Amino acid sequence: MRTLFKKIRKIRNTFAPPARLSLAARLERLSDRRGLPAFDPGPAAVIRACTAWLGAAQDYSSSADGGVARDYSLQTGWSSSYPETTGYIIPTMIAMARRTGDDALHQRARRMLDWCVAIQFADGGFQGGKIDSTPRVPVTFNTGQILLGLAAGVAAYGAPYQDAMQRAARWLRDSQDADGCWRRHPTPFARAGEKTYETHVAWGLFEADRAAPGHGYGAAGLRQVDWALRQQHANGWFDSNCLDDPSLPLTHTIGYVLRGLLEAHRFSTRADLLEAAMRTGASIASAVAADGYLAGRLDCAFQPAAGYACLTGSVQNAHCLFLLYQLTGERRYLDAGRRLNSFVRRTISIDGPMHARGGVKGAFPVDGDYGQWSYLNWAAKFCIDANLLELELAAPDA
Repeated sequence: MRTLFKKIRKIRNTFAPPARLSLAARLERLSDRRGLPAFDPGPAAVIRACTAWLGAAQDYSSSADGGVARDYSLQTGWSSSYPETTGYIIPTMIAMARRTGDDALHQRARRMLDWCVAIQFADGGFQGGKIDSTPRVPVTFNTGQILLGLAAGVAAYGAPYQDAMQRAARWLRDSQDADGCWRRHPTPFARAGEKTYETHVAWGLFEADRAAPGHGYGAAGLRQVDWALRQQHANGWFDSNCLDDPSLPLTHTIGYVLRGLLEAHRFSTRADLLEAAMRTGASIASAVAADGYLAGRLDCAFQPAAGYACLTGSVQNAHCLFLLYQLTGERRYLDAGRRLNSFVRRTISIDGPMHARGGVKGAFPVDGDYGQWSYLNWAAKFCIDANLLELELAAPDA
């Protein structure tokens, strides 16, 4: 226990607040420290607000290139565009365009796609970090996330995105080690080492295989998932599953690994993959408090290891629990997912200034050590996805 507290103290010291906080940051911290607001605006209102916020993040990106700003910081304002998350925002934007019949959302998705195609390396990979980050090198994880968008683009809009999708999928397939792990092109923006959460990269290959079967993309994805399964413990815990501290992983990366497992099952129908996902999902569901709070980091027994909620991880895991409910019919997954979603919705403003309206903070309270002081584009994306699925499950014929 003493070692755990030392780790938490080290994390807090690493992410100590800056010497000068903006007025907006101070006010947001004060508001959050008063506690979770009582008002839950509900799934439909939050979906609309988060979709509008993503549109603003595209329009106000400081790099003004068609990509989506990584974040809005209460300290520094809108950032430059973020290729990785712009990639997987694309399927969400297409889904919202179809749901609402709003052609402007299709146009937004096409601008994101065209930007991704324009920045692809000749070998098929994509860079890590923001568009203006250095070093600018191809990265496995980021390529897998953009592949999700390219595959969705092929399914929705056809031939213009076929070549870029194939090149990204081939690059991932051909850069994989024999045991299924990707080691050759790590991100320079996270701790070095193997990453089990790259099951989320495998998901990109499953989508590419659906769009263009016969190239071994899905088989490569399953090789990675089988490698990751060898790192899973009996309680669903995964080794090597964090950006910075594998002993106390973020719920964000736990959500990544779990979603990859579920998508591998949906692609292959293998029962062992569903069983593995259920092990992790059951432990996550048990870690969710009655009010929907889920600590932003969890130890190897799925016990709290942070004094804040990682809102991204909360909605990611909510979505996974809803998928498990669809696959198993077990009510505990549905109930825990609803609590997670409700907690996050209560942190979201659906009115007020444009930069905050529909934005989802990295952490609650806002000074937590994930996405500190910022509204994150991928948090809004995952919030939309999880609430869309919650609405679907609430439908009479669900």
